[in-house]
Amino acid sequence: MNSLLSRCVRLLMLALIVASPAWQPAAAQEDEGGPSVLRDSETELLFKDISRPLIQAAGLDPNSVRVVLLNDPEINAFVATGQTVYIQTGLIQAVDNVNQLQGVIAHELGHVAGGHSIRLQEGAKGATAISIATLVLGALALAAGAGGDAGMGIIAAGQQAALGKFLAFSRTQEATADQAGALYLSKAGISGKGMLDFFGKLQNQEYRLAIYDTDSYARTHPLSSERIQALQQVFQKDPAWAKPVDARLDQRFQRVKAKLVGFIDPKHAVMKYPESDQSIPGHYARAYAYHLGGYPDKALSEADAMLATDPHDPFFLELKGQILLEGGKPADAIPVLREATQRSGDMPLIAAMLGHALVATDDPKYFAEAKQVLKAAVSRDNQDPFAWFQLGIIYDREGDQSRAALASAERFSLEGNPRLAIVSARTAMAGIRPGTPDCLRAQDIVMASQAEMQNDKKTKSSEDRRLLGTGKGGEKYASGALICRGV
Repeated sequence: MNSLLSRCVRLLMLALIVASPAWQPAAAQEDEGGPSVLRDSETELLFKDISRPLIQAAGLDPNSVRVVLLNDPEINAFVATGQTVYIQTGLIQAVDNVNQLQGVIAHELGHVAGGHSIRLQEGAKGATAISIATLVLGALALAAGAGGDAGMGIIAAGQQAALGKFLAFSRTQEATADQAGALYLSKAGISGKGMLDFFGKLQNQEYRLAIYDTDSYARTHPLSSERIQALQQVFQKDPAWAKPVDARLDQRFQRVKAKLVGFIDPKHAVMKYPESDQSIPGHYARAYAYHLGGYPDKALSEADAMLATDPHDPFFLELKGQILLEGGKPADAIPVLREATQRSGDMPLIAAMLGHALVATDDPKYFAEAKQVLKAAVSRDNQDPFAWFQLGIIYDREGDQSRAALASAERFSLEGNPRLAIVSARTAMAGIRPGTPDCLRAQDIVMASQAEMQNDKKTKSSEDRRLLGTGKGGEKYASGALICRGV
């Protein structure tokens, strides 16, 4: 009896912790052990171009909404708090064309525009209220001398009711996001075939996994068959239904997909894109696969084959420059990356690679250019820790230790290392004149990093409490399930 009562008290404490609004979700790219963000100029430009009409149709600001690629093999996309749509690499590999990807993005924008990440907490609170109430009733029943089975029966029934309430709330949000996504596609003049085709892929996956549910009662999402049925007539009546896939956008998508396959799965890439495949996607996939596999000559051959079709394509030039640079030939990479930077309109990631090549020569004659290039790159995109790292090297070689420390502080802050960010920022403040922009920036990093460390401390304490009664190696409460919206 005492052990049952003790278990009820622990469950009640857990429910109260879950109900507390104190915890905050970590950013996807900062989640320890979680998927990493993959950055690529060509991919990010494609995401921006294919999502812009949908973002505008949703009444959102294209400059505020981001589409980010995560290195995760699961076929999924989601949004967390804020206006960032996360697309996982497994989904990119699974979709056949750009129209299917736009259908996924439209659905996720439905979550963003509907504020579902925030409202999901309302659904969680409703479910938690039921859970807490039944835990209290069960504990009181046990304390009053009722049988253990009776008390635990009350608790089990309450937990099931709470879960059912939350799942119903989640399914409603998913159905709403589907309808909103259909509206955005229609307003943008984009066919909904891609969304339906993608749901068909999910349905086939359900069959392969032997998911034969006749209804979606025990699921966070409606069944794929239910989603298709709800949207089919809506899309078929839309004027954009018969509109073909945008050929130019799809050509760009196939390039991005191929280079992604070559990067994350080189062995599979050379089988999927054999040397008999002389298309641009084929060359792209093999170039990355050979480069990562340690075959620089074959990688350069593939890059040159691409440049033979378009000598001034900035992304083809970027790839060749990367192969040369990472193959130990930074001086050879410099003219290639200079042209890539110029042809791309000074895209920050490409410019940062040029800066890296200039620094990697270890030749002082290139340092002034490297400093100029890297300062321009971080001014346009201050979220690239590697660019800050290279800029810090230049400052160090100039003897400007204070600004080298400030660049390191920026880098450590972006990499999620607040302790080192504070140390570096304070070193910078000691040598930079007070009141200057650089000194104020160092102060900002110190304050932001201190706040991050304090939040981490609170989160760790909360996690310790969530493990109450589970013992070493016990399963933690998956708070992430309450903030991420999947496809």
